[in-house]
Amino acid sequence: YAEGITGLSTTTLVDNWSADYQRTNDAGVPDPNGPIYWDFNALLGLFFPAVTGIMAGSNRSASLKDTQSSIPIGTLYATLLTTMMYLLSVFLFGALATRQELLTDRLLTATVAWPAPAVIHIGIILSTLGAALQSLTGAPRLLVAIANDDILPVLNCFKAYEGSEPHVATLFTSFICISCVVIGNLDLITPTITMFFLLCYAGVNLSCFLLDLLDAPSWRPRWKLHHWSLSLIGALLCIVIMFMISWAFTVVSLALASLIYYYVSLKGKAGDWGDGFKSAYFQLALRSLRSLGANQVHPKNWYPIPLIFCRPWGRLPEDVPCHPKLADFANFMKKKGRGMSIFVSIIDGDYHESAEDAKAVCRQLSAYIDDKRCEGVAEIIVAPSMSDGFRSIVQTMGLGNLKPNIVVMRYPEIWRSENLTQIPSTFVGIINDCITANKAVVTVKGLDEWPNEYQRQYGTIDLYWIVRDGGLMLLLSQLLLTKDSFEDCKIQVFCIAEEDTEAEELKADIKKFLYDLRMRAEVIVVTMKSFEAHADGSSRIDDTQEAYTSAQNRIKVYLSEMKETAEREGRPLMEGGKQVVVNEQKVDKFLNTMLKLNATILRHSRMAVVVLVSLPAPPLNQPAYCYMEYMDLLVENVPRMLMVRGYRRDVVTLFT
Repeated sequence: YAEGITGLSTTTLVDNWSADYQRTNDAGVPDPNGPIYWDFNALLGLFFPAVTGIMAGSNRSASLKDTQSSIPIGTLYATLLTTMMYLLSVFLFGALATRQELLTDRLLTATVAWPAPAVIHIGIILSTLGAALQSLTGAPRLLVAIANDDILPVLNCFKAYEGSEPHVATLFTSFICISCVVIGNLDLITPTITMFFLLCYAGVNLSCFLLDLLDAPSWRPRWKLHHWSLSLIGALLCIVIMFMISWAFTVVSLALASLIYYYVSLKGKAGDWGDGFKSAYFQLALRSLRSLGANQVHPKNWYPIPLIFCRPWGRLPEDVPCHPKLADFANFMKKKGRGMSIFVSIIDGDYHESAEDAKAVCRQLSAYIDDKRCEGVAEIIVAPSMSDGFRSIVQTMGLGNLKPNIVVMRYPEIWRSENLTQIPSTFVGIINDCITANKAVVTVKGLDEWPNEYQRQYGTIDLYWIVRDGGLMLLLSQLLLTKDSFEDCKIQVFCIAEEDTEAEELKADIKKFLYDLRMRAEVIVVTMKSFEAHADGSSRIDDTQEAYTSAQNRIKVYLSEMKETAEREGRPLMEGGKQVVVNEQKVDKFLNTMLKLNATILRHSRMAVVVLVSLPAPPLNQPAYCYMEYMDLLVENVPRMLMVRGYRRDVVTLFT
């Protein structure tokens, strides 16, 4: 035997007990001038892969008869036995040979083996071949399983049919193994391997920690001697050991793992195995919802939550679940795209008969939302009629303060041209339901011409502020300016005054109000006298006057037919099952008001990018047909208009 082998000796053990880290060359041979310095952290990274076999049972869980019983017991026994064997071998070799012999003899085990060193040589060859073959059979199948589950789409080339051999994955795994062997020094590779194992163990511990801490109903481990703090300590220990080995490798590994997780969340296919983070998100959402409570949100914290009415009217192809521009408009209502939108579509019919159709439409609508890159969810309602369905939506949709607060719908421009006689009552019913439920309403006229995010607009955004709406119209105009399409536009606020003497005082008040709101806009006051002064000889006014006369005649015809039907049937005037009262003077007054407002808009805002105007409430007990005529006169010859009706609360704050 070599002179450095002393046999089991307490003196040798005492001499080897203290640390004496040294430098080595690239081959691992001690060299005072060697480029590699080994300290405790470096040796920890070198030795750690030797103790990573404890999860072999869980990695081959498909081959076990009773995984729930075998994995905990087998893993714990493997951990205890291997720990005892490794500690025993450390003490035995520390007492067997001197420090110099331990450093220089790379096969000290073979040197002291009985009856001959060949026993160890054969054992090393067999164990190496066994481990290599085990890796070459297990790793490719693990790679194929990941590819088949579509967790990482970039691995689709490694997919294999069930029962077939993973040839491509085996070749790829062999290439990685050969590349590592060609390097010539496994000591340089083991720290990198250690990082992967520690990340794996940290992920397992973190999953157990989240599931146990969040009390997920599906978390029912058979091993009862478990507490979430143990999993947390295990995860933290893995991260600490990673930093001890190499902080640079740790930062790169964590960044790479984060990128993979982000890539999987974006591109990967959701599996059926669940996600610990989803439980955390769920609990966080519940706590946030409870903290919001049911009280009104302060205007400083108010966010628009639009309820997008997808197909209230108009004819779209069956495979188009929503107007293509509605999602674009929903994004314009949110600052930097932050906020939730709820896209709703109503299917007329019986729920039991149309449930499957509703699910198919919901999938189409969800795909539409994803394609438009809009933060929102899809909801499909089956109801006997559109009015009943919307009334159910406006009462029940949402939770607590996360209920939708703005109803967005397309203005029914085609109702007369396509003779859709049911639209007036439905349109008026929706507005009345929103008023009753205290929801704001935004009706979009000219949705087909609404710009997308790449179409830049130049001009003005004109607001005709007629009634108090809590500042919603002002807020929407400011949200439009945050988008690239409208950032070069300017805001003009038009106010209506009865007399010229009131104009300057009203203008000063509005300017002060906008200054307190921290909003920049030009204020223009329009008086009724100025309207009458410009009315004569204007072709635009003549066009509006012609539309006014046509609307007046159509209303007279409609009312006369309604009266004849009521007299013939011997009942009061009814529309949509409700009694109505016809006051022709009020009808003419309402029409005249719409005429003046439309003429004012055409005179001042014909070239505006978009016009925002207060949406008047439907007059009580008047026929819905009359209200539609009012609205048609209001939007006459205006290419793009938003009709806004706020609700009984402020959405902007004053700075005082």
